[in-house]
Amino acid sequence: MHLRVSHLTRYEYDREVEFSPHVLYLRPRESAQARLLAHDLSASPAGRLLHLRDTHDNNCAHAHFSARAANLEIRSDFEVVNTFPNPFDFILKPSAIPFPFAYEPVFDFALGPYLAAPFDATRARLLAWLDENFTDRPAETVPFLSALNTLVYQRLRYTRREEPGIQPSLQTLALGGGACRDYAVLLMEFCRTLGLAARFVSGYMFAPSDKAERTAGAMHAWAEVYLPGAGWRGLDPTHGFWCDETFIPLAHAAQAESVNPIQGNVYAPAPVAARLFTEVRVERIDTPVASPAPAA
Repeated sequence: MHLRVSHLTRYEYDREVEFSPHVLYLRPRESAQARLLAHDLSASPAGRLLHLRDTHDNNCAHAHFSARAANLEIRSDFEVVNTFPNPFDFILKPSAIPFPFAYEPVFDFALGPYLAAPFDATRARLLAWLDENFTDRPAETVPFLSALNTLVYQRLRYTRREEPGIQPSLQTLALGGGACRDYAVLLMEFCRTLGLAARFVSGYMFAPSDKAERTAGAMHAWAEVYLPGAGWRGLDPTHGFWCDETFIPLAHAAQAESVNPIQGNVYAPAPVAARLFTEVRVERIDTPVASPAPAA
């Protein structure tokens, strides 16, 4: 699937401010099944963009600004080709087919951050919620994860939240819903509570116009679970299915807040009012593809 994404973010201030260096997680993650054709990342006022890999091996850019301004505009435009229409095209190791299973000791160090369980009080409440709502549990790993993902989707009410931050999982359960990032963190903490390595993913999703209520005009978030023999596999509790070629991951991390797409501060001698405007378009292209973009 050939997809084009255009993402504009503009901050407007009531007077000129100075900008700290900003960290931008806006370049798509590339793999054997996700080929980046072109990517244009720009900022106004003009800043120096330094591309690097973070501690989770994500692509990110550090933007350094020297000019004061009353507006900050960041634009990311890219095209990508995804070629994994079947999210179940994998073969689990035999030891991981029944659930629960134990990871081999060789993975302990690498998966440690993604296995960190929530605080005891949170973990106890999550287990209690599962005992109340997830009584008919499949005995194999893939059906188990599918059922858990579907359960979160069915039992929660989607709410588009414009305010920053992520709800704690217990608050999401108490409110009975949240935004996609809240769903993703809740599923991630369910998985870790049950002994599954899980991480948060930020990115985009393409959906036909009649099914885009939860993704139109905004970024998206989901969770990935590490399965022996299959690697990291995405599950989207906001929609209740496994991730396929319609998903475009940007960045992943053990802690969701660490991969916010735009991170930075402004400085002014007195409090300053700010307004945020965003525009996100994800489109499918049916034309022949070009050569891949050079590495950052």
